[in-house]
Amino acid sequence: MNVKEEIRAQIIGALAGAKFPIGTPEELLAAFPDGAKTRCKAGDVEMTAGEAGSLLKSEDFPFKTPEQVADTILSRAGM
Repeated sequence: MNVKEEIRAQIIGALAGAKFPIGTPEELLAAFPDGAKTRCKAGDVEMTAGEAGSLLKSEDFPFKTPEQVADTILSRAGM
């Protein structure tokens, strides 16, 4: 698994218990196990949910699935 795939899997896993759709940035951060401090790390790449959330725009919401969240964050991060 490459770094992008690993980070994607970690984001999806962290949101596995979340209730979707998620309509706001605040709801998204609250859905992560440790809120904004939830950390994903693979290879040399490390980010918190708070850092990842800063890449999102209001028009990205609502999110319907954890996969949609992960794909949007990774796209905005240039991965």
